[in-house]
Amino acid sequence: MIEALDIHVKGIVQGVGFRPFVYRLAKKYLVNGWVLNAVDGVHIHAEAESGLLDEFVMELSQNPPAASQVREIDLKEVPLQDFGSFEIRFSEDEQVQETTLVSPELATCDDCVRELFDPADRRFRYPFINCTNCGPRFTIIDGLPYDRAATSMKDFPMCPACAAEYADPSDRRFHAQPDACFACGPALDWREHRADGGLSAEGSVPRGGDGPLAGEPALADGEGLLAGELVVPAGAWGPVEAPLTPVVRGENRQISDEILARAVELLADGAVVAVKGLGGFHLACDACNSQAVALLRGRKRREGKAFAVMMASVDDVRKVCFVSDAEAEVLRSPARPIVLLRKRPDANLVPGLADHLPELGVMLPATPVQHLLICDFAAARAKASAGMGTGAGACEDAGGIAGALPPMLVMTSGNIHDEPICKNDGDAWTQLACVADGFLGNNREVLTRFDDSVVRVLRFGEGDDAVEALQFIRRARGYAPLPLALGEERAGDGSSRSAACDPLLAVGSQQKNTFALVRPGQAFVSQHIGDLENADTFDAWLEAKNRYERLFDIAPKRLACDSHPEYLATKWAKEQGLPLTQVQHHHAHVASVLGEHGIDEAVCGFAFDGTGFGVDGAIWGGEVLLANRRDFERFANFAYVPMPGGAACVKHPLRMAYGALWAFDLLEHPGAAAALEALGEQAALCDKMIENGLNTPMTSSVGRLFDAASALLGLCAQPAYEGEPAILLDAAAAACATDERERAYAIDVVKNTATAESTAHDTSVLLLDAAPAFRALLDDAAAGEPVQAVALRFQWAFVQAVSTAAQLVQGLYGISTVALSGGVFMNRFLVERCVEQLQLLGFTVAINQDLPPNDGCVSFGQAVVAWAAETEDATD
Repeated sequence: MIEALDIHVKGIVQGVGFRPFVYRLAKKYLVNGWVLNAVDGVHIHAEAESGLLDEFVMELSQNPPAASQVREIDLKEVPLQDFGSFEIRFSEDEQVQETTLVSPELATCDDCVRELFDPADRRFRYPFINCTNCGPRFTIIDGLPYDRAATSMKDFPMCPACAAEYADPSDRRFHAQPDACFACGPALDWREHRADGGLSAEGSVPRGGDGPLAGEPALADGEGLLAGELVVPAGAWGPVEAPLTPVVRGENRQISDEILARAVELLADGAVVAVKGLGGFHLACDACNSQAVALLRGRKRREGKAFAVMMASVDDVRKVCFVSDAEAEVLRSPARPIVLLRKRPDANLVPGLADHLPELGVMLPATPVQHLLICDFAAARAKASAGMGTGAGACEDAGGIAGALPPMLVMTSGNIHDEPICKNDGDAWTQLACVADGFLGNNREVLTRFDDSVVRVLRFGEGDDAVEALQFIRRARGYAPLPLALGEERAGDGSSRSAACDPLLAVGSQQKNTFALVRPGQAFVSQHIGDLENADTFDAWLEAKNRYERLFDIAPKRLACDSHPEYLATKWAKEQGLPLTQVQHHHAHVASVLGEHGIDEAVCGFAFDGTGFGVDGAIWGGEVLLANRRDFERFANFAYVPMPGGAACVKHPLRMAYGALWAFDLLEHPGAAAALEALGEQAALCDKMIENGLNTPMTSSVGRLFDAASALLGLCAQPAYEGEPAILLDAAAAACATDERERAYAIDVVKNTATAESTAHDTSVLLLDAAPAFRALLDDAAAGEPVQAVALRFQWAFVQAVSTAAQLVQGLYGISTVALSGGVFMNRFLVERCVEQLQLLGFTVAINQDLPPNDGCVSFGQAVVAWAAETEDATD
């Protein structure tokens, strides 16, 4: 019997090929009717035999396009309308055009990869192959509606073959805006530092032949790079001195392959190549060549911090790292993030890649160029290995090449230390001139700068009962700008309080900045921007903010910011003349978790990080808050310790160690002697600064306590990058062969002292005193206990402190929901053990899941607080 259904599909179902998927599915199951994009999702009218209709609906739910996220399907029986075919309808609602921009960049799909390596396909080895299910999205969009004319593909008119695919609803490339081929699309560009003129190919376009390339500075003849005038900064490691060659453009397959072959040749020889991706440039080198890794590290001025690598397949990754099913799924996902994976103990990684760390950041190819590059590089390496007779058991030959490892390339951000990544070719040629030996670019402009996303899979529990969850370290390409549901609060009559709220911009924090642009029901949290202490990064922040406002057609009428008066984003917000909500940093952390999980009631919130401006003027970072979306009370905090030199303690953790020793009366402890000796004359200076209160703020920061412990154990006294002391402390604990839970150090709970001026915001009820933990650490260190065991016992102390504080809150206030946020909870051991212990005690535990727990979540937390305050005002 023929039946009819109206089907409403909710979730991420726009801009991801969902309508052509429905069309093809309708043809498969003999369904007539139509499919239409609407503001609230995709609507389908379907008429078919009841059995076929059931299968149609089932496949909608179980096998949607990889990039979509079907969250809900509503079905309603309706009268038959006797449609004779199935069609894709196009909405005239302008709001629909706005909502189609939520799709992020999508990694090359399996179908396109097969075509890429199929000699019989017309797109064989085309470096920009894509379809509706994959390819660039947000990084090429310049306006609404989303069509080719409003993207950086506008300069590439489709050839007849591509145009026919684009217009055919049954084709995988139906309405794929970046659809292209060698005949009509973007092409690779190549330049290198070479005195003899470099790569030459018939039909190539040298720079200047057809005018400036997209993103290239327009220089007059005899000026700048045209004249080979390359400025190499003093002190650069192995400066690249030869001039840049003219541009060679891969206008056809032959030239394109010659360009790739030259890039691979340089990589195989241990050189550094800048490679343009969807959101900007990477810097690549052979990850199995220690000399190449050292060369890149020196030129990029990236001391110590681990590099991420790209490998061709999950099978290759498993030769180096442990990979669970969940981790394999994330590696292969359309987002293609960098995934932090536990290294195998028998993986002979070269020095300088991820030294002293238990994890390695790994990604699979996300673009056709990356697929071609790693494939060709692997082939070249196999050929070279066969010629050299490298055995399977080899480690490093005289050239520093690790032969037993699978082919892998370092793929790190295309920038100099702390600067934004280079978006386009002209930027890379100038800013990366003394870093890269060759530049593998292209003539399609990147309109929005995007770093790679970085994630890890957390595991709570053991065996079959274990639960896994994704944790973001950095949210960018592949995920942003997917909107987060802000959650609409309801008034007493059941109406939405947020309907009357004005659009909001939350400007975020100083470090690891993101911003959040909010309209009713949706928060668009930007990609990772970076640390706003850098002027270029702040310019990038302004550029990204303006693009989001324009593309999503949101004009903020009010702002939210951090309460720290010196943050650049806060200063900017105060200058705009709009209504402003200032949100305490750690309340924003906790509120971000509440917003992500739709929690409106009060929770016991733990906000552990390195730095946050406290209500009392001190530096907070070890906070236990009774918090909801609108307000908070400070229930407990770690006892204050001095920071002699203020922010200098972050770069000199031995100073932080001195502050902790001074506060805990441990300066005379034998276990402190080595650290005090290493501090040298600065010890007396620190003492004077503390005693006289000179540039010595007080802090409750757990991050700073971890820094102090790391320095006292000799793990990190001179960090090369932000967070290294705590990271190495965690790495040492992870290397411990025993559990050490029974020997966990203690953290005392003591009653705090209030004054007549104290408030619930600035003065806690209880203090968490870390003095016993530090005393035990020094005792064990002086007794010669293994550093790994000491580090693990120290971290267990903080797990126990979280459990104790949560139980006290539950006993006093009946609150049984716990929220964990802040950069310290990027410590794998700490977050996994805290969640496990709390759940064993019967607590409901919420952590950041759509955003990182570090300051990348602060803008969303600010938005949650400001939005809640506005909805409350709207109903008063």
